[in-house]
Amino acid sequence: MKIPKGMHIPKGFGFRVAEAAIKKPGRPDLALIFSEKEAAAAGVFTTNKIKGAPVRLDIDRIKDGRARAIIVNSGNANVCNGQKGMRDAREMARIASLGLGVDEKTVYVASTGVIGTPMPMERIRPKIAAMAEDASKYTAGFEDVARAIMTTDTFQKYASTSFKLDGREVRIAAVAKGSGMIHPNMATMLCFIITDMRIGRAALNLALKSSVEKSFNRITVDGDTSTSDTVLIMANGLAGNSPVRQSSEGYALFSRALDAITTELARMVARDGEGATKLIEVHVKGAKTQKDALRGAFTIAESPLVKTAFFGNDANWGRIMAAIGRSGISIEENKVDIYMDKIKIVGKGKTTGKDSEAGKLLRESKEISLVVDLHLGTGSEKVLTCDLTGEYIRINAEYRT
Repeated sequence: MKIPKGMHIPKGFGFRVAEAAIKKPGRPDLALIFSEKEAAAAGVFTTNKIKGAPVRLDIDRIKDGRARAIIVNSGNANVCNGQKGMRDAREMARIASLGLGVDEKTVYVASTGVIGTPMPMERIRPKIAAMAEDASKYTAGFEDVARAIMTTDTFQKYASTSFKLDGREVRIAAVAKGSGMIHPNMATMLCFIITDMRIGRAALNLALKSSVEKSFNRITVDGDTSTSDTVLIMANGLAGNSPVRQSSEGYALFSRALDAITTELARMVARDGEGATKLIEVHVKGAKTQKDALRGAFTIAESPLVKTAFFGNDANWGRIMAAIGRSGISIEENKVDIYMDKIKIVGKGKTTGKDSEAGKLLRESKEISLVVDLHLGTGSEKVLTCDLTGEYIRINAEYRT
């Protein structure tokens, strides 16, 4: 499904943003997403054993499968702050729930930014209260939410689409942030999805997990999985369609639309890798198994030597061969073909003499398709990554300064 231009905002959702100078002043760093009606909810969270207080809070609350609001901040991840961190996360939800007049357990919290620094609650409290106090003041756009949750991101990430079901227009929209600490599993970032579709909680949960696996679990920037990774979806049913279950036609329509949204956002995250100049799609095909294809693709995509070669516009296919060779998957050297876009640089494990042509392609292109054909079976997987630059080092060396 192609994502149309323009925003398709689902019915019954409102947004507000505020500046609390959580890390530094100068831009909004708090956002509120609110549904006029209680929504079905589902979530996927980081597999990192060190989890931020908001993640732990949300994992507990998502068990009920219902939501009214999400309060998000950038600049501070609220991780490794002990019991104070949990108290702060709960307080953020409680302040929002009181202002909105909703059950506190239906308010979720997400935080992103520096680890190990206490939340500046003295600045956050009044801002959340002001955002939540009057629903008529929800004048911010969804793109404003996307900006407020940015950290090292260089652009706002949002997407939306719509489709017809039962003669009604169903809309889905999502925002995301992510630039560094990007690696499976699971979501490798923050992402908030809203829809006015009427769908059962079980079906919503299944669709989200499937979509995350095909999109956000197929990207890597630096091999670091964050402590705060969160994907939340809210479905308030205001489109008025018949209830959707997993076995219904509407489920397939919804899944395709959701996959299109998450895939588009995943591409944005990989393209915006800290300091990146190129988006690289690594496609391993002809593998003995699907598992081999995925492992091989990630081994190539995560290799610092491969990524720096792309930054240097060097079609150094030897680094690609070395990466696939150490991946531990089934491989026969004399069967391997490698392509950069349509330029075949390796045939049956040997050079084709087209390194210079491929180097010119790298110099002129911002998006590159790298295909490795093992000619051993039908396994095929794609992973998105980016090049590795000196700017990545600068950004992360100065992250807390």
